[in-house]
Amino acid sequence: MNSIMEKFDKYVMHSYGRYPLVMENGEGRFCEDENKKKYIDFGSGIGVNSLGFCDEKWSDAVCDQVKTLQHNSNYYYTAVQAEYAEKLCETTGYEKVFFCNSGAEANECAIKSARKYSFDKYGMGRHNIITLVNSFHGRTMATLSATGQDVFHNYFFPFLEGFVNVNANDVNDLKEKLDDTVCAVMLEYIQGEGGVNALEQDFVDEVYRLCAEKDILVIADEIQTGVGRTGKFLAGEHFGKKADITTLAKGIAGGIPMGACLFGEKVKEVLTPGTHGSTFGGNPIACAGANAVIDRLNSDGFLDKVTKKAIYFRDKLAKCSKVESVSGIGLMIGITLKSKSAGDVAKKALEKGLLVLTAKNKVRLLPPLTIDDSEIDDGLDILIEIMEEE
Repeated sequence: MNSIMEKFDKYVMHSYGRYPLVMENGEGRFCEDENKKKYIDFGSGIGVNSLGFCDEKWSDAVCDQVKTLQHNSNYYYTAVQAEYAEKLCETTGYEKVFFCNSGAEANECAIKSARKYSFDKYGMGRHNIITLVNSFHGRTMATLSATGQDVFHNYFFPFLEGFVNVNANDVNDLKEKLDDTVCAVMLEYIQGEGGVNALEQDFVDEVYRLCAEKDILVIADEIQTGVGRTGKFLAGEHFGKKADITTLAKGIAGGIPMGACLFGEKVKEVLTPGTHGSTFGGNPIACAGANAVIDRLNSDGFLDKVTKKAIYFRDKLAKCSKVESVSGIGLMIGITLKSKSAGDVAKKALEKGLLVLTAKNKVRLLPPLTIDDSEIDDGLDILIEIMEEE
């Protein structure tokens, strides 16, 4: 075994099933291992490296900030956090934002905020949050309890109460469970870890209609779908919807740990001093990276190009005889295979110099938003060859 892997496995907790790759450096849409073998990246660190590896403008922004101010307590102000908050709110149309360090933390903030909104207005007993079967919202106790997949509900008993699961796209199930104990419905427009499955428009419409009637909040978990991944800054734009609360992370800062919880008009004042906090939330280095990402995404024609790349991917995949179907929106792509195992395909792709992901029984692709057509061609040539092997 590689000496680095041996050291890693000796000292790092075995909480991940890791592929045998020691990544040493990266540039653009490619990375190299310690033997200088090159890999095309179709996973972007599970959607985190939104601008690819070590983008020049992003790197310069982060390095400049490191040399200026690396951290300050949230008891004080910084220009870089104020600048990013303004850009993010103006881009998304939200009123306020709370910064944290991860998607799970952003969802924790959303859960607490929804319950406080309801408590402030209606008092005790209206605290349940509906989440969808097959959802995934994080690994903390609250977000794990919110996650609608039995496979994750083990070992850590007792789980937190106050979460009710509804079958995705089942309006009758939703209506039956949307009672006076509910303060929010939490959904992913595209269930990422659940298999890259987009919700149906009619179901989303009913969620918003029913919640509006009952003053129940809608929380959109856009940890994986947000920040340009689908060709829109927020996936909710595809559905013509804006949730009361939206959570972001993954690609938000281009590789620096960061999460954000966005608040609309109804809930913009719900968090008051002392009700929530984060030591590292809004860290200057993360905000510098996030400013570079949002500037790129807001540049003329960038998201239109993401959409064109997504169409290019899907058109090429549709021509593969071993592909049964392709799901998702934009550059969030799930591939259902007719016979092969997604896990086996991912392992063979690694051997041939291509990094892909899996989700349930699907091959999952989350390439950097900056990938170009020639890189798509090179990666898909490898992937399609593997899928079509007898």
